[in-house]
Amino acid sequence: MPNSTTVTEFLLMRFSDVWELRVLHAMLFLMMYLATLLGNFLVVTVTTLAESLHTPMYFFLRNLSVLDMCYISITVPKACVIFLLDNRVISMVGCAAQIFLVILFAFAELLFLTIMARDRYVAICQPLHYPVIMNPRACVQMTLASVFSGLIYAGVYTGNAFRLSFCRSNVVHQFFCDVPSLLKLSCSNTFSNEIVIFVSAVVIVGGCFIFIIMSYIRIFSAVLKFPTRGERGKAFSTCVPHILVVTVFVVSAITVYMKPTSNSPTTQDMIISVFYSIAPPFLNPIIYSLRNKQIKEAVRTVMSRMLYSEKQ
Repeated sequence: MPNSTTVTEFLLMRFSDVWELRVLHAMLFLMMYLATLLGNFLVVTVTTLAESLHTPMYFFLRNLSVLDMCYISITVPKACVIFLLDNRVISMVGCAAQIFLVILFAFAELLFLTIMARDRYVAICQPLHYPVIMNPRACVQMTLASVFSGLIYAGVYTGNAFRLSFCRSNVVHQFFCDVPSLLKLSCSNTFSNEIVIFVSAVVIVGGCFIFIIMSYIRIFSAVLKFPTRGERGKAFSTCVPHILVVTVFVVSAITVYMKPTSNSPTTQDMIISVFYSIAPPFLNPIIYSLRNKQIKEAVRTVMSRMLYSEKQ
């Protein structure tokens, strides 16, 4: 391919060309996808219908669940198609749209997780100021700011990637379009793209991650002062899984995006990508919500209301 004008489509990769393994991979992805949709939809429904959950914490959980359903829907359905069918083609426009949406939802997810860590910090360490700091207007403003920031960042990031010329190959060594894979196909100077990735990783991702960790360190310091062991255990059992999910999300994304473009692509890169593109939406409803006692009680209440209305 002599220049970028001849490239009108890309070919995505599978984990394996063996048919039995392709079916297995498709089934695993499909089950995780359906479980993610079901779990997050349940969280959205319960936090909307149960008036007892109309608080800032559950407002952000509901937003996170909606975001997760969108996030995983960008990559998994297409991946299942390329696993099962011989068609691995994705158009240039489709690839750009996939990159834009993945960056948008990943960026917004990181900001939501940061805001939720802040919410927990204020609730535990500054309980008297909580209604003032986390008032409804502030919650809506933070949500909108996260989404609009994601739109701007994703637009700049995607535009910067597709100004390049692609002449080496049209085979994207990934099960979805992402910028690191595209940079390996470019015959243009990718230095500015690599600078954007590096600055984003250090300033935005690193900054949010440090903020989250510092928030939880302060939470743990406050929790250790709780009078009973039961209260401390409950707080730790809630906070530690949150930190693990955030760590997996951030570390896996940085591992893929900070890898030098000169390095040859490997199947390991595809596997690591699962940990930031599929694992967080799958795990979030389990860790943030379905292990939550208030959520469980609200589910029972909503279900009992539904059954009662059916009997009427």
